[in-house]
Amino acid sequence: MSETPQATVGKVDSVPDSSRWKALVFIALAQLMVVLDATVVNIALPSAQQDLGMSDGNRQWVITAYALAFGGLLLFGGRVADLWGRKRAFLTGLFGFAAASALGGAAVNEAMMFAARALQGVFGALLAPAALSLLAVMFTDAKERAKAFGIYGAIAGGGGAVGLIVGGFLTEYLNWRWTLYVNIPFAVVAAAGAYFVVREPESGRNRSPLDIPGVILSILGLVTLVYGFTRAESDSWGDSVTIILFIASAVLLAAFVVTESKVKSPLLPLRVVTERNRGGAYLSLALAVIAMFGLFLFLTYYLQIVKGYSPLKTGFAFMPMAVGMMVGSTQIGTRLMTRIAPRLLIGPGFLVAAVGLLLLTQLEIGSSFVTLVAPAQLLLGLGLGTAFMPAMSLSTFGVEPRDAGVASAMVNTSQQVGGAIGTALLNSIAASATAVYIKDHVAATAKPAQRILQLEGMVHGYTRAIWFAVGILMLSTAIAFVFINTGRPETSSNPASDEGDEDDVVVPMIGH
Repeated sequence: MSETPQATVGKVDSVPDSSRWKALVFIALAQLMVVLDATVVNIALPSAQQDLGMSDGNRQWVITAYALAFGGLLLFGGRVADLWGRKRAFLTGLFGFAAASALGGAAVNEAMMFAARALQGVFGALLAPAALSLLAVMFTDAKERAKAFGIYGAIAGGGGAVGLIVGGFLTEYLNWRWTLYVNIPFAVVAAAGAYFVVREPESGRNRSPLDIPGVILSILGLVTLVYGFTRAESDSWGDSVTIILFIASAVLLAAFVVTESKVKSPLLPLRVVTERNRGGAYLSLALAVIAMFGLFLFLTYYLQIVKGYSPLKTGFAFMPMAVGMMVGSTQIGTRLMTRIAPRLLIGPGFLVAAVGLLLLTQLEIGSSFVTLVAPAQLLLGLGLGTAFMPAMSLSTFGVEPRDAGVASAMVNTSQQVGGAIGTALLNSIAASATAVYIKDHVAATAKPAQRILQLEGMVHGYTRAIWFAVGILMLSTAIAFVFINTGRPETSSNPASDEGDEDDVVVPMIGH
């Protein structure tokens, strides 16, 4: 291997593609569509439930069907992108996602809606890793990569808040069906643009045989894990089926790891996750997403139920976090990423986010949005935006080009699993704390004041869960400082240098 600031792992032309910045526009548009969909449907769910006659017990499947398919198939989707070509996988994912969205928007009963959401998850699992891996192979210069991932990170982080605004507007002024139909123009524009301007290096593909046992074990293991957390939220952690699901997922995922260590062409080469910098990035991202999903959940309920905000006003109330995310990603992260070591952005970024959450532990029924909620969101957004961008870049940096798809899929998998854990864990903590608070105070509360007691109990539950989220972000900070020890991107050696040199591609350097 060369010891120059770029490690030549073969002989692909190192001249960057002149259309890469145009390509970024369409890749970012597709990513925005996927991220929007994670939150835009949530606000529309009450209206959809009423129209389609869903029971309270079944309505969760609008969210769960998408999460199971998306989370369970991500690794497979990333491998398909490596094998089939990222551009082809990207375009197929876009058209499939648009078709599934049209099916959901036209749903006439709950079964049709659940099927459409599951199909969205299937095509999203192909689209998301293909989008991120295209960035990984198209932007190899350290400074350009910082800008590209800054834009991508801002969308990945801030898009969820934008989804709440879009969802609120569409639900309030049009119809819940438009929260699904809105994906179609996004997908058509992104696909048309990507078809003409996206060009990926041919020799970055991985044409080795598909690891069928790995595919089966990973899908079963991840689906079982995500469903376990989903069921824990609705049926309690002590439910016998929930416990069986967690045990089954542990066995399946352990079998997956053993299989990957033995087969010749693994679905997930263990070198992708065992390199300490990438492993630290995946783990810290997953933990941070737990905290972020908890905040979305609690603030949405707080603003709508406690403060009485409309869906649209609730969406706009998340703007401080979206703005913070964009500033953190495109201004702080991008400007400093090529100047300082990644851990000096990721660790402090998560720490600033933890301070934002710490402010929200002071939340009360009468708390001011301007003096408490908005500043807390801004700090959270700035911190996460600053940390997400270098963490996402580090997650795919230094991998062999043939592994770019599965490395990108691991980023998305860590976020999906983190989201499932965050929703289930923090919601359970909040519900339990609320129940205890009301039980302790109900005897001393007069009947006319019982509604106030209910609201006080809810807010108490939220703040108790947010304390846990603060602790999780502090752990994420510690992991970033302990595991991530790479230096500035352009100044040191490649962590992938010991991972083999079979691929004919120039890959950028990150060093120790």
